[in-house]
Amino acid sequence: MKRFKIILRIYGYFFFLVWLGGFIIFQQYIRKHQTDETTKTDAIVILTGGTNRISNGVKLYNDGLADMLFISGVGKHTNIQSLQNEHHVTFKNGTENVFVGREATNTIENAIEVSDMIRRHHLKTIRLVTSYYHMPRSVSEIKARHPDLMIIEHPVYSKNVSKRWWKRPKSFYLIASEYHKFIFVYLKNFMKRFY
Repeated sequence: MKRFKIILRIYGYFFFLVWLGGFIIFQQYIRKHQTDETTKTDAIVILTGGTNRISNGVKLYNDGLADMLFISGVGKHTNIQSLQNEHHVTFKNGTENVFVGREATNTIENAIEVSDMIRRHHLKTIRLVTSYYHMPRSVSEIKARHPDLMIIEHPVYSKNVSKRWWKRPKSFYLIASEYHKFIFVYLKNFMKRFY
């Protein structure tokens, strides 16, 4: 019995160290991501749900970094005009190539909406706009459906999430929670390769 407890403790320490190492890599990646600010893509894709995502994405569209803009998860009764009013943005290049997805309420549904858009418009490259901590999971979900798609990650930072997240309980919980969700998505998509 004593030997079993020792083995169990060793396994516990091992898995904790693996978890901790992964968490350190995860937070380093999301904090120090280098953003490509110049490469043009077929479309800019915004995943709603976080502060500044829409305003950042619209600015990129207005700057000409893509000829198409897709905003996923805007809500069932939201249209382009109400988006402009609510987020104080203007589509300077017109709204003919601005599309909205009204069905998504979470990251998986975002990926489904985006995937449908990619297939419908035969997109080869996208610039993905979402919160910096949400980026790894979002990329993983989209790549699982379109492995050959080139994704330029454009993370958005918010004052609501402290850069010193380890000192703020709410920010720490958010980053840790996102890390756990990313692990689940990564393992899920990894296992799908064998089925």
